[in-house]
Amino acid sequence: MPQWNCGCDNCRLARSGDARVLPRTQDAIAVRARGDRVLLVNASPDVLRQIERSPELHPRAARDTPVAAIALTNGDLDHVLGLLSLRESQPLTVLATARVRAGLVERNAMLRTLARTPDQIAWRALPIGQEVAVPDVGVGVTAVAVAGKLPVHLVGVLAPSPEDNVALRVRDLETGRVLLVATAVGSLDGVERLLEGADAVLFDGTFWSEDELPAQGLGRGRARDMAHVPIGGPDGSLRRLATWGGRRVYTHVNNTNPVLREGSAERAAVERAGCEIAFDGMEVAL
Repeated sequence: MPQWNCGCDNCRLARSGDARVLPRTQDAIAVRARGDRVLLVNASPDVLRQIERSPELHPRAARDTPVAAIALTNGDLDHVLGLLSLRESQPLTVLATARVRAGLVERNAMLRTLARTPDQIAWRALPIGQEVAVPDVGVGVTAVAVAGKLPVHLVGVLAPSPEDNVALRVRDLETGRVLLVATAVGSLDGVERLLEGADAVLFDGTFWSEDELPAQGLGRGRARDMAHVPIGGPDGSLRRLATWGGRRVYTHVNNTNPVLREGSAERAAVERAGCEIAFDGMEVAL
């Protein structure tokens, strides 16, 4: 944010340098338990800028990266395009459900650039409900199916599956503390069970209202049409998260969302509920 082709209020304020609206890169998360190895959750199109802005992710040798693995929550382009920026003959380990892997590998010829050498990319299966250990980072990752949708480029090509969209429970193998990452949530059914046992959550904050895009003349799609429960309203996520005891951070926030604007009524409502809005460089310690 700002989005390159958008002139909404937030984008205009960000371009003008208004202090109320901080520019932001696209949603991406780096998880570290101990040492200097990290797990990336999704690889955004901005991943190179994000790495350069984070000294913890800089190489320690002539050819090196602290990134031990990348876990994908779904196959949406804003979660996977960064993989193409990370090629450079760098061996990569990618955790993904079988469906997400199939959609990327079998349907996307461009990803063959990640297979120029036999060991360049190692896919690790991420079965629903089974913890997958990432020992280099010191965490275990469990995929939990949540209401979502197929990536736009696969609609009409594949039938929907529970593996299309997952939340990730990332558990510190030593302390047992759990971070829940749920950046695309199409329904709040069972959300209490999803949150159970987590110490902090990075939750889908894409839209404030169900009709956010139509109301601003920016499209016809409603929030739930795009598999995102809005934050506000009687059926929004804020009412459900407000009574939960862990640390609550909204991430994956669309550029049109008024919570990005300091001083807005929507931002104030989020803060009154004890929730936070993610920003570039934010650290969440458990």
